[in-house]
Amino acid sequence: MDAGHASMPGTEPSVLRALNTLAGRLEHQLAHLDDAREAGPGLRALAADLLHAVDMGQDVALACVLLNQIGGTYPIRHCIETAIVVAVVGRALAVPDATLQAMAAAALTMNCAMLDAHDDFNRRVALPGVVLSGDERDRLRSHPEDSARTLACAGIGDEEWLACVLHHHEDDDGSGYPHGLPGHEIPRGARLLRLADRYCARVSARNYRRSLAPDVALAELHAEHDPALQQAFHRHVGRFPPGTLVQLTDGGIGVVTYRPPSPAKDRR
Repeated sequence: MDAGHASMPGTEPSVLRALNTLAGRLEHQLAHLDDAREAGPGLRALAADLLHAVDMGQDVALACVLLNQIGGTYPIRHCIETAIVVAVVGRALAVPDATLQAMAAAALTMNCAMLDAHDDFNRRVALPGVVLSGDERDRLRSHPEDSARTLACAGIGDEEWLACVLHHHEDDDGSGYPHGLPGHEIPRGARLLRLADRYCARVSARNYRRSLAPDVALAELHAEHDPALQQAFHRHVGRFPPGTLVQLTDGGIGVVTYRPPSPAKDRR
């Protein structure tokens, strides 16, 4: 997919153009985060604009996760894609606007302390026989804490936002990091962010590995301590979300363009 033509004066940009513009703004803001002391308003505005773009067309936004994979560098694109999924599932769960904005902001900034190394680490650990050094493993496992600290130093005081960033790599079985929390102690927003992060990482193609099909990626997500959250992923992202390539009965290839109707809101 490409950004297409410029919008007509007085009209809103397309969902795709809005998301690609957001990616450029996010890259600029995160590149200067270490020098910022009041980054909150700018990053909150980014999160609000992303929610607006998703609300303009959830199906188009979900299709961008699968089809807009040349829209900027992978570390930035991954944060945008994760925020899209957080927004779709959060809306389905009737998460209050202020809380969902904080969760979307967390998705956009969850890896801010290791953006420079994010894709390199993932590329290397995907290669046979490659093992990260002890220092590299420590940096990978500490990046949630480092990112939360970076945000706090940049003037972010929103507890929901910081908690989502801090705990987005915790696992239900206590094997996650940085604190090894059991599932019942992981904040709800961080659970949603964790699932969205993992889903988007699996469906995204990179030059060193192929993507997983959306139905396979969805089947690998587990939320034993939050079945309503897992159900919301299955119902509102779905096994074959918009943008999925499917083989037709005549042997041709089609693209899913919309999700079937589903209940407007799920049990929280």
